[in-house]
Amino acid sequence: MSITAWIAVATIFAVIAALLKKFEVRTTLLSAGIFLCLISLAPMQAFDQFAKMMTSATLVQAITAAMGFAFLMSYTKADLHLVTLLAAPLKHLGVFLIPACTIVTLIVNTAIPSAAGCAAAVGATLIPIMIRAGIKPAGAGAAVLAGTIGSFLNPGSPHQNMVGSYVGISGMEFILQNMTTYMVLWAISVVMITVTEFALRDHKGDGKIEGDGNFGETIDHVNLLYALAPLVPLVLLILGNTCVPALKMGVAQAMVIGAIYTIIVTRTSPAKATTTFFTGCGKGFADIVSIIVSASVFAMGLRAAGLVDVMIEGLKSSNEYAQWGGVLGPYLMAILVGSGDAATMAFNEAVTPHAESFGMSITNLGNLAYVSGALGRTMSPIAGVVIVIAGLCRSNPLDLVKRTAPGMIVGVLTLLFVF
Repeated sequence: MSITAWIAVATIFAVIAALLKKFEVRTTLLSAGIFLCLISLAPMQAFDQFAKMMTSATLVQAITAAMGFAFLMSYTKADLHLVTLLAAPLKHLGVFLIPACTIVTLIVNTAIPSAAGCAAAVGATLIPIMIRAGIKPAGAGAAVLAGTIGSFLNPGSPHQNMVGSYVGISGMEFILQNMTTYMVLWAISVVMITVTEFALRDHKGDGKIEGDGNFGETIDHVNLLYALAPLVPLVLLILGNTCVPALKMGVAQAMVIGAIYTIIVTRTSPAKATTTFFTGCGKGFADIVSIIVSASVFAMGLRAAGLVDVMIEGLKSSNEYAQWGGVLGPYLMAILVGSGDAATMAFNEAVTPHAESFGMSITNLGNLAYVSGALGRTMSPIAGVVIVIAGLCRSNPLDLVKRTAPGMIVGVLTLLFVF
């Protein structure tokens, strides 16, 4: 390897250390990427990549529109109506309340892609129900946490849109291609959290809630039209990409139609709804697109330094390691830093486009990196969603991940040996 490639290896370890110390993710990735391009005597590659990704139509449209819609759901409280509707039949299920609440979270996370946002909406309703039904607080929180991999089926996912753009398909088409993987991981999550909590006797709690019992805002009466609002874009995208071709549209278009439906049924001020929607769009750009841009610059730095070429040549000569690298790399990084996004984005930017040269399809390798990063995040005690749920159920984050870890490990092993 060249001297710059070795420097790139050292930079990767420095980036990991910085992220472990809670350095700002975007600043870390951008700085590392620009540094590597500078030492490779190609500084403009970093800046050109930054500009290119800032205007990536597929990514920016899908992600910002999805976040705008999520903000509108929160503003109108339509998300709470959906959660309450799904939670209503669950109160008397006993030990089966655990898998039922995980399934509800999976469904809601499909409509509300943010893991932390979904956990806040779902946890406010489901965690008190579970605790009062006799499930220990940590068990109640872990049941919700296990369901936060439901965003696999959200067509606004930045990962699916990013990898899909490499082969000219939409996020929804990407989901349909990988549906078997998602359904298997959903099933593993539900079954394993149930088995683990049963073994830990989490269903033998005393039904008491510590503190004042204020678990967030809830609603007493469900409006069905409100509850359907978060699902409108998802239904349109599924129908358009399966059995009703006339409805085929992009994510942004579906989100706007869903927003119009929400404004009508909730009778929200159009001016306030529009402002909220575009505030969410801006938040999506600031919080999600910015990470993609930063990871892309970092990946360009690795490429300019020659490390990506070395990795690709190594994978070409050892095809069997491509899948292992795509699974274990993002998975372990996500556990360490509490987020699957940075590692997954960098891997999918640098390595995934070359998947066919070492015997894998681009969509398969990109999807493996995506889902394994999500699995790692779900068992990381420093992940934002874990901390949110730990606060809701007043438990230690380690107690939550102790319960989700077995299912996530089984999921990763399944990715390695089945898919």
